[in-house]
Formats: sequence, C-alpha cells, structure tokens
Amino acid sequence: MPESPFATSAASLTMLCTIAAATASPTRVYFGTYTGGKDNTSEGIYTSLLDPATGALSAPQLAAREQRPSFLALHPDGQHMYAVCTMEGDDKKPVGGVASFRIDRGTGQLEPINRQPSEGDGPCHVSVDKTGKCAMVANYGSGSVAALPVLPDGSLRSAKSVIQHEGSSVNPKRQTGPHAHSIFPDPSNRFACAPDLGIDKILIYRLDPETALLEPNGHGTVAPGAGPRHIAFHPSGKFAYSINELKSTITAFTWDSTKGSLSEIRSVSTLPPDFTDPNTTAEVKVHPGGKFLYGSNRGHDSIAAFTIDPERGTLRFVEWENIRGKAPRNFNIDPSGKWLLAAGQDSDSVAVFRIDPATGALEFSGHEIKVPRPVCVVFLPSGTE
Repeated sequence: MPESPFATSAASLTMLCTIAAATASPTRVYFGTYTGGKDNTSEGIYTSLLDPATGALSAPQLAAREQRPSFLALHPDGQHMYAVCTMEGDDKKPVGGVASFRIDRGTGQLEPINRQPSEGDGPCHVSVDKTGKCAMVANYGSGSVAALPVLPDGSLRSAKSVIQHEGSSVNPKRQTGPHAHSIFPDPSNRFACAPDLGIDKILIYRLDPETALLEPNGHGTVAPGAGPRHIAFHPSGKFAYSINELKSTITAFTWDSTKGSLSEIRSVSTLPPDFTDPNTTAEVKVHPGGKFLYGSNRGHDSIAAFTIDPERGTLRFVEWENIRGKAPRNFNIDPSGKWLLAAGQDSDSVAVFRIDPATGALEFSGHEIKVPRPVCVVFLPSGTE
C-alpha cells in the first residue's frame, strides 16, 4: 500500500522543524552585576549566548566596564542599552547615574555613549518607554524617580522630571522613609508604575515620552509591611502583579489602562507554609504567553511558579524550583518563552531552566555558567535590528 501523502508531508514538516531548531541562531543575553566589595571580581556588564535548542550558555565575556551596573534596560530598537551606575559628580564624589551604550550586534560589545545623573541616591532600576524616547530610573536610597530624554543617537539628556516620594510604613528597619525600587511603563505606554518598598505604595504617573514628563496619577496599595519591589503586567493589559519583598507575597491587581488605576484582587505567598527561615523576594515575570507567572525567593533560593486565570487574573500555585545557587535577585525568560535564566547573586552563577509549555513547571537543564555578582538578566531578541 503506498504511503499516504499526508504522512509524507507530516514527516517532512517534522524534519524541517528539527533542522530549524538545530540551526536557530543563538540568543544574546546580558548580565548586569555589582562591582566592588571584598572578593568581588566583577568589572561591569557581561554577555553570553544562549543556545535555543539546548539551553546551553557560552562562557561569559565582559561587554563593558562600568561601576555598579546593577540593572539594565534594552532600547526598543535593539541597538542601545542603558544601565544604572555610579558616576563622578561635579564635586568629584560618587553619585547615582544612568549610562547609555551602543550595541555591537556582531560581537555583543557595548560601546559607551554618555552618562547622566539619576538625580537621586542608590539607583536600582531603569526602564525605557515603548517609543524609545524616554528612560526612567528609580533611586532606592533617596526614594525618588526621574525621567530622562533619549536622543535619536541613543544618548541621554539630563532628567526632565524628578519626583521625590514621601511617607513611611510599619517596618522599623526598612520602611522609615520612601525607597523607590523600580519604575515600568504600562502596556499602553501612557502611564508608569513605581513600586516603593518604603511606603507600601505603587505610585502611578501619567507618562509623556515626547517630553520625558511624569505627572502624579494616584497609587495602588499593598498590605502594611509588604514592601512592593517590582511589578509585571499581563500581556492582555488587564492585570498587574506586584512582588512584595518584605512579606514574600505577590499581589494581583486589575489594571485600568484608561484611568491608570490598580485594584487589588488577591495576594498569595511565594513560600512553602512550613518555611520559617529569613526570606526576601526580588523579581516577578509574566510568561510571554500570559499563562504563567514566576517570582524569586532569596533565602528559600527558589523560583515560585504559578498559573494565571485568564479571566480573573488570580494565581494558582504550581511549584517551587531551586535555582542551584544563592539569592536569585533577578531572572528572566527568553523571547521564545522556552527558557528561564536565574541569576544567583551570592553564588556568582546563572542557571538555565526549561519551561513546561503545558504546566509552567521548571526543569533544570543542567546548564549554568559563572558570572560575578549577577543581579540582572536581559535578552537581545533577534529581529530588533
């Protein structure tokens, strides 16, 4: 009996997919780090290549020398990178800054363009709006946020908006004043949300990228003493999720992109109920497909995985996965949604996990590399040239 043409076509398609997977171009990834301190060998920002078929990472290479480039942000054009940093002020003393770089798409090296003051102490997070015309920075030490214009060549101008947060909350060690921990544009790019760990609020700003202006637009709140750190938006634009450092929780919100408002749905713990050792959370990410959410635990040293109810935005626990290292300050999901890279700040390591597309569960790939004091993971997607 002759072979069915449909069977032949299916076999051919399988072969083509296998060949495509085997020959897919590697994905470049960058690691922001902490420099300085005893026994720390970091010199700045590092880069590696992720094999999309196996999850293997190439040996890291130094991409740019920089002082304390702890958090990175990619410009939408895929040609420029930004990093919080420490720079020399007018009086020759160290001040918080934001550095801009040009990306060499061939080698992955970062060519310095310029730096601007972050207009606050202890910058810890930077993001770029979706038009690429405005960079925003959160200053943890001073509890302030700022917005800086981005010029067509990728360089930064001095800040046009600087807003000082006010207030305190119930934790006597960590919440005696404001501590802005991050600032993100929302999916509509009309607002920016800035979780402030010190005051248990997520400050919401109207965002004008053309002029790099931020205007107050209310706030969302979390439980007293929770300490919001980062926020992640669902791809639908209907939900947002705050990871709360001090109470090890994630709070789900509905997000109104017309008004720019957050309404709490429910909070869940990131820890096993019997875990009593010290722990602080750090990063939260929604999977590109919108089905899963992940949060990192420092102390439990794990990634907590959840599924997302597409209608209600609520979270259902899936599992905890040990990162094979210590203190996952940051992690990220590659553009294909297949791999999660977890950075162990205190183990000088980056480990790769395979994401189950059906359940969201994580499986250690067996691949990891050594990166000194890694605290940020950023992918450079292909096709952004």
